[in-house]
Amino acid sequence: MHQEFLNYPVGPIALKLTVALGMGMLIGMERKWSHKEAGIRTFSIVSILGMLSAVIGMEVIVTSMIGVFLLILAINARSLKVDHTVEITTSAALVAVYLLGVLVGLGHIFTPVAGTIIVTMLLAWKTELNRFAGDLKPSEIRSAILLGLIGFVIYPLMPDRYIDPWQLFNPSDAWISVIAIAGIGFVNYVFLRVYRSHGLYLGAIFGGLINSTATIAEVATRLENAGTPEKITTLSSLINISMFVRNMILAALFVPLSLAATLFPLVAMASIAALWIWRDYLRHKEANQEIDLKLTSPISLRKVLWFGLLFIIIQASGTLLTRVFGSMGIMVTGFFGGLISSASTTAAAATMAEHGKITATVAGSVAIISSMASAVIDLPIVWKTISNKKVVKEFTLKLSSILLVGITAVILDRVFHISDLLL
Repeated sequence: MHQEFLNYPVGPIALKLTVALGMGMLIGMERKWSHKEAGIRTFSIVSILGMLSAVIGMEVIVTSMIGVFLLILAINARSLKVDHTVEITTSAALVAVYLLGVLVGLGHIFTPVAGTIIVTMLLAWKTELNRFAGDLKPSEIRSAILLGLIGFVIYPLMPDRYIDPWQLFNPSDAWISVIAIAGIGFVNYVFLRVYRSHGLYLGAIFGGLINSTATIAEVATRLENAGTPEKITTLSSLINISMFVRNMILAALFVPLSLAATLFPLVAMASIAALWIWRDYLRHKEANQEIDLKLTSPISLRKVLWFGLLFIIIQASGTLLTRVFGSMGIMVTGFFGGLISSASTTAAAATMAEHGKITATVAGSVAIISSMASAVIDLPIVWKTISNKKVVKEFTLKLSSILLVGITAVILDRVFHISDLLL
């Protein structure tokens, strides 16, 4: 055991004591609210014990850990005697708070504080987490496992170089794009599962972030069956705005400077869409009805391979057309790619910009063009699904106005180099 701790200055020790005490009190209060025997005082003492043990030396850390285990045995023995139950969660929390206290004693602040907040959240959200886990489907569990597999197992094995003589295909680029698309889709799928019962509009927003085409098809069908087709304009606008934002995030993840190129057209289209939403709201003020969107989980082996293949095709085609026709070649590729998958098209263009094949401005423009192409798909879906011709005509005019504003914004951006000025 080293003796340096005897000469530690007061200031750092006071800070560590305060942090350790706060962490223990936070978790202890949650346990007290849950009517557990180990509460504020026990958790605070264990946290401070961990901090002091780390300050004194490694031998004391091990000895104190044994003491914590003995304390846990005593708590569980009493619980078995009185209630015939075992305090598994409280025991795990005591071990966690001790180790977090040790980290504080070693000089860490962010990690133990963040860990304390996470542990408290897990303890406090017992009911919500149990309900969520109980409602999980086997396909959703498989999707989560597959996301971890493609992100943490397969991706490190991918070579980060072009493997063809024409400099068209980089496996690492393709796979990280798959991870980004699948990851965003999965996170938004979770939000949709949690909040879809809160109303039709939240379901449309989260659904648009996952798969705008599938969402508009689902919404149109349900509105037609419910006899409220007039809501299709508002919901289509919400879905497309969500899709625009998703593609903007994808582009910015790879090339942050492309955000400037996507911002001007996006704001223009979103403003027109918002005006139509507000107008529809004033006309139809009925209560927000519920809708249960039955979208499939966004991650499956078939979808992963489809994302990857589409990315490779778009990136190779875009690179070849750019070499021949300049930036106009990737613009054309962006439009036709957006008719199939705006997410894959946006990721492909952003990756090209990341490697210097096109500028960030062009990558941003491709993201906007592919997004508008994806919105165009709404037209045949609604034409086929909604039988009210007046509603269909009104929907067509409103969506056309949004797309026209977007096209105008892109043209103005190309002519007057607005994005270049922002960059």
